[in-house]
This record gives sequence, structure tokens and C-alpha cells, in this order.
Amino acid sequence: MPKAHSASMKNTSLSTDAPTGPLSGLKVLELGQLIAGPFAAKTLADFGADVIKIEPPGMGDPLRKWRLLKDGTSVWWQVQSRNKRSLALDLKDPRAQDIVRQLAGDVDVLIENFRPGAMEGWGLGPDALLKINPRLIMLRISGYGQTGPYRDKPGFGVVAEAMSGLRHLTAEPGRVPVRVGVSIGDTLASLHGVIGILLALQERQRSNQGQVIDVALYEAVFNCMESLLPEYSAFGAVRGAAGSALPGIAPSNAYRCKDGGYALIAGNGDSIFKRLMQTMNRNDLGQDPSLADNSGRVQRVAELDAAIEAWTLQHTVDEVLAALDKASVPAGRIYTVADIAADPHYRAREMIQQVQMEDGSTLDVPGIVPKLSRTPGSHRRNAPRIGQDTDDVLREMGLSNDQIQQLKAQGIVVGADNGGAA
Repeated sequence: MPKAHSASMKNTSLSTDAPTGPLSGLKVLELGQLIAGPFAAKTLADFGADVIKIEPPGMGDPLRKWRLLKDGTSVWWQVQSRNKRSLALDLKDPRAQDIVRQLAGDVDVLIENFRPGAMEGWGLGPDALLKINPRLIMLRISGYGQTGPYRDKPGFGVVAEAMSGLRHLTAEPGRVPVRVGVSIGDTLASLHGVIGILLALQERQRSNQGQVIDVALYEAVFNCMESLLPEYSAFGAVRGAAGSALPGIAPSNAYRCKDGGYALIAGNGDSIFKRLMQTMNRNDLGQDPSLADNSGRVQRVAELDAAIEAWTLQHTVDEVLAALDKASVPAGRIYTVADIAADPHYRAREMIQQVQMEDGSTLDVPGIVPKLSRTPGSHRRNAPRIGQDTDDVLREMGLSNDQIQQLKAQGIVVGADNGGAA
């Protein structure tokens, strides 16, 4: 990011400040790895929850080695695991499972995203854990859910996106469907999981009972598919790929401009459409009664798209956006991450924060959403090293220093002092 913008960033240094935020006091145990479960736990941690992340000794969570690495660790790790504490132990060891059971007896929420049956195989399924702690809320994220004929199939976000119907829509007509460039299936499942946790916490205030939240990746994506199913049910319509357009809503598309760029224009509101046409000097279309509402415009969408692009091709992206801003027509450019890093609105809303790393360097990371006026989330501490907090967590469980050292000597747990890496 250009150094000129650094002064306007929120600078967050590594700290051990006490948790603050609306979830302060909430204890969360995170099992699982990579994206879906950890993203849900990260969201809770951002708002004050005390998240203890259990990860295997040695390499730790595989996300530590995903994508671009800095000093051997993914910079993504600093986003996914901020505000968490790391306890390194091998879940396959019965003695480590005993530690998990003891921890589960004292926490409010447990999050896991293993394949269905894995937790039961370790003696850590809901039947066992809810017997220990009847108030425990257990979030289980998996590819296909804990029940049904597909429950035992391996499921990743990309497969869930395809099964939900999303992948069928993300393509140019007649071309190979493409994936969204991020793990949207995992993230949507995570957010549904967080909603489930908050709902269960609210209900627990009345019943004093915990429960299990079963989130399937494909169902989380399917829940966002809008009118896909009812249109098929009512009309037999199979919605297909439409490229950059939004089928059934017009005009809304990406339009080429004079300088080779694209302007995204959403002129699909009735009054907005009239302002768009007036800006284009096409009042013949703007005042046409047959185009007064969306149903009429959809019938002539090809004609409207051609008219809009004939206008945008006469101007640069900047010129198009300036004219449409003046007319209060929703429009924007296609951002790269370089555009995001330089954008004043991102900076003004603290959506780019700068954290200080242990080696003294700085790293830009996304800010926290949603924004609460009175009890906002915060970046309290950087992502942990493997086992960085093992000793502290075990002491909180009541273990003595001698007992902790014995567990380390037996290889049951790993701390930052005996192999924990960045």
C-alpha cells in the first residue's frame, strides 16, 4: 500500500488487553481448521469472545501455509486468527481428548468443522459434551450436514457452491462456469453459524440449556439463492448463466468505456432509470410508458444495454461515474486490491487497519464488521504462534507448572517454548 496513506490507517500493535465488546466474557473453544469454523470463531473473537484455538502440534492449522507466506507463515493467518489464543495438542491422543472434555465443561461455545463422525470417534460428540456441560452451544459446520445420505462425503466450499446452484450462474452464457475468486461457500456457512450461535445464546437465557447448530456448506449458499427455487416450482424456469448482467432486473450490467475499463451501472429503479436516460440524453427511452417499470424494461433489456454501452463508449470510466454520481444513479468501477488500498472511503471507515508484526514490520488487514456504535469490535492481539498460549490455558484449567511440563515431555501438548512456530 502507498506509504502516503499509512497515517490515516488505524495502527494496532500486539497486545494482551482484556477483551472488550458485546461478547466480552463469552468463552469459545475452536476445533477444526482452515476456513469455515475458524472464520466463525474469528468473528466472535473480534467482538470480545475469548477464543481458545486448538491446533495440532507441528505444522498447526494448515491455513498457516496457504497462499503467500511471510517469514514462513501465511499473511492470511493474521486475519483468520487475530484475537485468538493457541493451544497445541493432538486430538487423536486420548489424554488430549480429556483436556478438551475438561475445557468443554467450562466454555459457552464449541466450534468444529470436521467431517461428521470425527468428533464422535474421539469421544467428543454432542452426547458426551452436553452431558458434561448442558449449557454448551456446539456449532458443527460440514459439507453436507450431520444427517442425510451425503453426510459422510468429503465436502469443500467449492463443491458446496456447485451443489447450491451458484456455480451454474457464474459464467458467460455458453462458456465454462467459473468459481467466485474467494471461498464464499465457507464464509457464508461461517456467518450462518455465527447467527446460529447468537440465536442459541438468546434462547439459552430462557431455558438455561445448550444445543447443537448444524450448518451445511451447500445449505448456507443455497439460502442466498434468492428466487431460484420458487421460479422453477412455479414456471419450470431453470435460471442460467448471464455473465455480468442480473437476469430479470434491468438495466443492471457492466458497460465498456472509452478507456477500455468498465462501469457497473444499476439503473433498475424506476426513477433511477429515468435519471440515467436523461443523463444519456435518451429521454425517448426514459419517458417511454412501456419502460416505466422493471417488467417492461426486462422485455427490452438487450436494447437498453446496447443504448447504455453506446453512451459509455463515448466516455472514460471516470467521466461516466462523475456524470452518474451527479444524477444519483448507482454506479461504480471494478476494484482491484490496489484500488481498495488507496480508496479514501475504506480508510475513513477503518476498513483497512495496520498491525505491527513481531519483527517490527507492518501489515494491512481488513477492518471489523459490522460496526456497533457503543460496543464495537476491536483488534486486540495478533494471530498466535503455534501453542503460544498453551501454558496459560492449562494453568487456567488448574494444572501446575510441573504437570504442564510433564504433558509437554510426553508430547501431548506443545507450547511456544518447545516447538511452537510462527
